[in-house]
Amino acid sequence: MSDNGVHTDPGALNDLTDAAAQHHTKVAPDGSSAGYKARRTLRIHVELQRQLRRRRTQLVLGFLVLLPFILALSFEIGQSDPNRRSGGFVDLATASGINFVVLTLFVSSSFLLPMIVALFFGDTIASEASWSSLKYLLAAPVPRHRLLRQKAISSGILSVFALTLLPAVALGVGVIWYGTGEVVSPTGEAAPFGDGVLAMAFAVVYISINLFWVAGLAMFLSVSTDAPLGAVGGTVLVSILSQILDQIEPLGDLRNYLPTHYAMAWADLLSTDIDWSEMARGTFSALVYGGVFTLLAARQFKTKDITS
Repeated sequence: MSDNGVHTDPGALNDLTDAAAQHHTKVAPDGSSAGYKARRTLRIHVELQRQLRRRRTQLVLGFLVLLPFILALSFEIGQSDPNRRSGGFVDLATASGINFVVLTLFVSSSFLLPMIVALFFGDTIASEASWSSLKYLLAAPVPRHRLLRQKAISSGILSVFALTLLPAVALGVGVIWYGTGEVVSPTGEAAPFGDGVLAMAFAVVYISINLFWVAGLAMFLSVSTDAPLGAVGGTVLVSILSQILDQIEPLGDLRNYLPTHYAMAWADLLSTDIDWSEMARGTFSALVYGGVFTLLAARQFKTKDITS
């Protein structure tokens, strides 16, 4: 019995002391514990499961499924001419199922889709810091470069899935409501349904690449702050500012260097004679901006003092 009234067993203490003395932790040549492999930490499927269980992910995906139904219901309530063959994207929305997909991408590509990508990438590191769990992940230990890479890959998979889910649901809703007729462009050109589906598939690929700059900026802000809202909101504000500046014609050719200048270049896919030049410039612009922001994020996270 010790002085403070706590019973201790001298025999048990001796056994523990002997066991500790006989235990030797083997160290690998790189200084890590023998048997430790960084590639086994924070695997992609584990991170994806964590993200899919989050309420914000479920709400975002649920809204993307619901949005085409809301748009179709709006056209049913309002007055629309299903046989119209001229006008803008909104005027032609009910001409065919493919035209409805075009309308869905048109109304969501300027704000909704960039916001979703910003949410998945901007929330990824900053949320761990806000929960004070980031330092425990690194102490697991998960190497910093692997943590950032796995988070980015998981966010990329979710973003591409979201960008694909919206037009896929819109296509199903559009076919049910408006049939499988020809896709009609604002210039009056028409193409078969199959060509329209292929064009929309290429449009989703282009939009995914074009939003790479949003992903890179959101990731950079995410590793620079402990506030997820700040990272997501900051990225969305930059996107909005770029779109506003793009509308100022006196800027002239300077607008070509804005990251959102080529956001709608996918509309060229609706032409029978496709001009790929705008999409090529948009792809190059997005890759440059996204690459720079991603490198800045990696550099910032590598040297950042993690306290939360």
